[in-house]
Amino acid sequence: MGDKTKTRILGVIERAPQWLRHDLAAKDASARARAEEALAAMLVDAIGGSQTADG
Repeated sequence: MGDKTKTRILGVIERAPQWLRHDLAAKDASARARAEEALAAMLVDAIGGSQTADG
């Protein structure tokens, strides 16, 4: 993983909304799953954009 990709991933995590952070720690499995899917989509978008931009 390149430095640009790491920077993009860290940026996504830093900007994660409070509801997402809260739901990732939730005891409710469906809330956690929803948050995990949202975070995964955000990361895929960031990494996909990174790979497209980096060539």
